[in-house]
This record gives sequence, C-alpha cells and structure tokens, in this order.
Amino acid sequence: MSLWNIVSHMPPEEFSSLFAEFPRSLRCLLADWLENQPWEFINGSDAFCTSVASGMLSAMLEKLRSAASSDGQQCQILQQVSNIEGTYRRDPLRLVAVLKAILEGEKAAVLKRDRHLPLSFHRRQEELKFSLGLQRLQHRIHEIQALRERSSQLRDGSAASLPLNPQLKTEPKAPESELPTLILEATKELEVAKQQVLKRIQIWKRQQQLAGNGAVFEENLAPLQKRCESLVEVYFQLHQQVMAASTELGPELLPRLLERFNEVLSSLVKSSFLVEKQPPQVLKTQTKFQASVRFLLGPQLLKASTKPYMVRADMVTEKQARELALSAYGNTLSESTGEIMHNVVALETNPTSGTCCANFKNVLLKKIKRCERKGSESVTEEKCAVLFSTTVALSPSNLTVHLQVLSLPIVVIVHGNQDNNAKATVLWDNAFSEIDRVPFVVAERVPWEKMCDTLNLKFMAEVQTTKGLLKEHYFFLAQKIFNDHSASLEDFQSRSVSWAQFNKEILPGRGFTFWQWFDGVLDLTKRCLKSYWSDRLIIGFISKQYVCKLLSTEPDGTFLLRFSDSEIGGVTIAHVIRGKDGSSQVENIQPFSAKDLSIRSLGDRIRDLGQLRNLYPNTPKDQAFGSHYNKEQTGKDGRGYVSTAIKMTVESERSFMTNQYMPGEASQLLPGGPSPEPRDEEMPELAPFTPMDAPLQSSPRWMAPSMDLPPSSEFDQFLQEMSLESPALCPPFTPPLQRSGYPSPNASCWGLGESRWDDSVRPGHA
Repeated sequence: MSLWNIVSHMPPEEFSSLFAEFPRSLRCLLADWLENQPWEFINGSDAFCTSVASGMLSAMLEKLRSAASSDGQQCQILQQVSNIEGTYRRDPLRLVAVLKAILEGEKAAVLKRDRHLPLSFHRRQEELKFSLGLQRLQHRIHEIQALRERSSQLRDGSAASLPLNPQLKTEPKAPESELPTLILEATKELEVAKQQVLKRIQIWKRQQQLAGNGAVFEENLAPLQKRCESLVEVYFQLHQQVMAASTELGPELLPRLLERFNEVLSSLVKSSFLVEKQPPQVLKTQTKFQASVRFLLGPQLLKASTKPYMVRADMVTEKQARELALSAYGNTLSESTGEIMHNVVALETNPTSGTCCANFKNVLLKKIKRCERKGSESVTEEKCAVLFSTTVALSPSNLTVHLQVLSLPIVVIVHGNQDNNAKATVLWDNAFSEIDRVPFVVAERVPWEKMCDTLNLKFMAEVQTTKGLLKEHYFFLAQKIFNDHSASLEDFQSRSVSWAQFNKEILPGRGFTFWQWFDGVLDLTKRCLKSYWSDRLIIGFISKQYVCKLLSTEPDGTFLLRFSDSEIGGVTIAHVIRGKDGSSQVENIQPFSAKDLSIRSLGDRIRDLGQLRNLYPNTPKDQAFGSHYNKEQTGKDGRGYVSTAIKMTVESERSFMTNQYMPGEASQLLPGGPSPEPRDEEMPELAPFTPMDAPLQSSPRWMAPSMDLPPSSEFDQFLQEMSLESPALCPPFTPPLQRSGYPSPNASCWGLGESRWDDSVRPGHA
C-alpha cells in the first residue's frame, strides 16, 4: 500500500496547511507518482542536485498534462500547470523543498494515526535512495574523467581551443589539486552505496528467518542481484579512473585508495553468497533434506574454469559458528560436528536465468556429535548450522576468494518426540534474534507484546487463516504463562516473558509447558478446526472460570467453544442447563481431541446434541454451524443395505445419578471418545498428560525440554539387545490415558466488563 492510498482517505482539513504553494488538486492527480520520486534525498545545491531536480520538474509537468487531458476541469489544471512551470523552472530546487515538506507532513499525519508507515513505502524509499546514490556516483565519474582530460589538455597547451565541460561550470584553476579531492569524495560515496547493499542483504536474511515463523517474505533475489551488479559495474568504472590518475594521486594516497577499493569489492563478493533455500530448522538424523546457495555476483564475476567450482556443506556447532563469524569468515572449518552424506555439489551458472547456484537435493545427516551443554540446557536447546563453503576465482583480476555462509540455526533431533521442544527453540530464535548478531545469541527475556505478535503470526501461518488472535485471547494467554489472575490487560503489556516461562517451566498443576500446550492448540486447529476458527465460531482462548461468568446469565441451551486448559490439543463445549431448583448451571463436555473429531466432526457433534440451542451470545446453532454439517445418509445404499450413522450423546446429571455415575461425568456413544473428566471442587496432583492422538510407539509429547534421551546408537543398541534376549519383555509401549482436572473457579479471570468477540477488537501490529 502506498502513502497516498492512506492519505486520500483521511480528512482533507488535516493537510490544508501543506498546500500553500502547491495546489492539493495537483497532488491528487499525481497520487502515487509523487512519492515514487527521490524528493527527500536531494540534499544540496550543486550541479548534480540541480540537474536531477530539473529533470523531475519536467517529468512532473508531463505527467500533469497527461492527466489533465482525461479530466473534466482540463482548462483549470492546465493553468495551474503553467503557473507551476513559470514559478519553478528557474529554481527547481525550490520545488523539491516544497514537495519534500508535503510528503513529510503526510507521513507525520499517518504516523500519528497508525503509528507506522506501510512497509512497501519504506522499501520504495530505500530503493530511491540507492538509485539516486548510484546516479551521483556516475556523475562523479564523469566529473573525474572531465577533470583528467582538462588537466591533460593544460599540460599539452591546447586547453584554450577547447570548450569547457558544462558539468564543471567554470574552468578549474588547478586540476591536479582538485582531482584527489574529487576521487576521495567519490570513494566515500562508493562506500556508502556498499553499506546500503550490505544492509539490504541483511534485511533479506532477517526476513527469510522471520518467514520461518510464518511472516510474509519476498524471497525473489533478482532485484537484490541487480543492485549488486549495478554497484560492481560502477566500482570498476571508478577503479579505472583511479588507476588512470595514479600520477596525480601520488605514492602515498594511491595505496590507501586501492586498499579501500579492495575492501569494498571483497565485502560485496562475500556478502553476495547466500543460502537461498534453507535446510529444515528442525532436522532429524537419518532424514533427507534439500537446500540451495546462490552467488549473486557469480554470473558477472565468476571466471570460466575447466573444472566446476564445488560447494561443500558441513555441520558446525554454535561455538564453531561464533568463531567463524568473529573472524569475518576468514578462517576455515577444522572439523565437522556431524556426518553429512552427498554434501558436495557443483556451483553452476545458468545463462538463461542469469543465476549462479548450487542445489543440494539429496542430503542426509547421518549422525551428529553433541557438544557439551551448559547448565540445564537440553539437546533441543542446542543450536547448530550448516556451513556452505567454496573457493572461486574472479575476473578480470583472477582474484581467488574463499566464500562461506551459514544457514539459519538448526536443532538436530534423533526422535520424533523431541520435535515439539525443538520447534520452541527455533520459534524463539527466529522471532527475537537481532540482525548481524554473534551466532546464535538471542535474548533470554523479551517484551510480552513481542511474544503476542509472534504467537499470532505463528497461529495464522500454521492454521492458514486470516483471522488472528484478539486482545482477549492475549489476556488469557498472559494469565496462563505468568500464572497471574489478578493483573489487568495493561499490567501485562508492560511485562516481559522469559524463555523458561515459555518452554522450560511446567505450568502449575499441569504436566506440560506453555508452548507444548499452545502447540497442541495449533495442531488441533490446523487439522480439525480451521473453518470453524475462520468463521469466528470458536472463542477458544478463554478460561473455564470466565466461561461460567459469561454464560451464567444466558438462557438455557446457550453454548460456546473453548480450548481445553488441562489437556494438550483438546476443544470443549461449555453450555447452560437448569438445575432442579431452576438455577442456571454451566457444564463442560469432556474435551474432544483430533482423534475424536476425525471420527465425527465438531459440527455434527453439535447438531447431535439437542440441548445446545444458541451459540453465545444469541446465534441459533443451525445458523452458525449449518455450513459445517455433513450430509446424513438415509435409506438404502446401492447394495440394498440400510444406512447407519454414529451419533453423540451427553447424559445429564440426573441420568448419571440414576445409573450410579458420579455427578458431572459425561458419556459419549462413540468409539475412542474421551474418558470422564474430574469435577472442579479440587485440584488433584497431576501426572504428565499424554495426548490421545500421540503415536503409541513414541514417547509422549509432554516430555519436558530437560528430559534428554540417550544417544541414538546406544538407545537402538539397548532395544535390539532387549528384543533379542526376550521379545516378550519389549512389547509396544502404550502410555496410560490420564485426564486432568480444571482449576478452581476464579471470578477475576479474564478482565473487567463485557468481552467483545469480533474482528474490530484486534491489537495493532507494527
């Protein structure tokens, strides 16, 4: 979205003071075009700035005349255009100042209202700044060349017969003394342009890392490659002028300049070697994976060779990665920390696409050598990386360069039950690492607001929905992770959350961490509840106690859906019933797991239950869930058999008393349905919970990060030995099915006043 798209929908009176010298009607006609010109970066009054300003004035007048031809007020617009030309033709820099002030005022108004500008606007401004810098460099090169020619003509005594260069305006008094100054200025501008390219590469890398958490990512490297190639082309032009002026520069200045030039080229070449396709950030041993690296300057600089250049992939520890980074990737790897199969691939240039890449298509991490861990750090907190390296020769200087680049941090696992905790390590690192950090340093504590943004980003990406978390959801999540039901929403916004609270400390009264619980919700919603969540039929993140507060005053049969507090990956139905004395009671049906919902969908289960009438606050259930009902088969099928159907029932408390069940228990006439849930009177001491849909062959997903498994080889050997000695001693392990209770009611849960469940109540995201 452009700046004008926002400004045009704001009240015009907010900008009335900006258009004293430039009519607002012309600003409307220019629209996006105006902000796509480098007005803000023309600083100065030299020949270059004046020339650029004059060219932009001519382009603007042509644009306005073209727009006037299709406008109903053509005569008035043409008169305004004529006035603009008459006012600013002699002083185009004055027009630059006027339009710069207009754009600054518009940006200030948008920032005041929205607190941020569109990302596309920032990106376009950065491109304009770089393009203008390149133009200035080329202008400098022409000035240097003209000054050299003038100096040569003066030495030959033929200057009097030649016209002056119009770019220099006046004849230089002493070309030999001005030339070094001009070259030094050009070299400084070259270094500034180089820094802009390196910064843009770092931003691309950071965006690639955030994409691992679900952020939108423009992964196309073609614009960045074009920018690198343009700068290198200007580099060689300026280098040629410096070498031609070596006599004027002298024996002291020339070596210093060449050293600065070499540093510019070296940093551009090394930084343009990138990991285009990252390896999986959670990588299981004995599992194949793919990756690719790209050398942006390869098509332009890579010297032709009879043998292809080979790129090697090696696994490195965090310590090795840190040592390489601190040496500016000047050192070479002494020892790989893991054994990778098929880890050498040719670096190939494709003339058609103009790319230079090495594609690793069939790579396999055979084994990993664990390093010593610090303190209570588990194997799923240990970060590694893949180091891609090669040695190439560059033209035209035949310079040999050793290129190295690290992948994003990788957590290596040997068992599937480590996946959950490994994903937590990756999520935290991707979200909260800094640009150009020392590998792989990341903050141990971050603001809660940033954590909310991260959870929302991950949720929307995993579920593949446009409906994100609301501020009420964040309030519930804050109460859960901080174990604090007395603080307000504002109190939580000023807090920070630690890595330990996120995925090391077990939640009170539970057998799992905050992330393990949240990841279970992600998995359940992604697999079974995506359409329900996207239609805003699930409140989800709300405490059991606050549900009682919401529903206690509602009519009989009102219900809502929330995620289970006490189970990983469960969704439950809370509904209102009337007791024998006519009082309102809220009952919670035993949570459904993904396995339950694969047997009968959530919509069909809601249809089955006649006691459910209105979705909170007052939407008839058939109106809310009708599109989610599956068509019931009736009559006979093609073979003459009468159709059957599985339906769910929930017995009332009176039925349980009659059948000698405990009060509050629920029964489902479904195979594999949930088992009874304890009542709320007390909080029992809970054993770690095993999700119902967890694979029986693997350890439960609730395993805490600190519970390390033995090395793969030892563990496999142990199992093999046990099975050989006595097969009966090693049957497949089936974890016991446990159900945990809910916390005792707390009326302070979920804030004050009435909650609003609509998309308008959404936190702002920068």
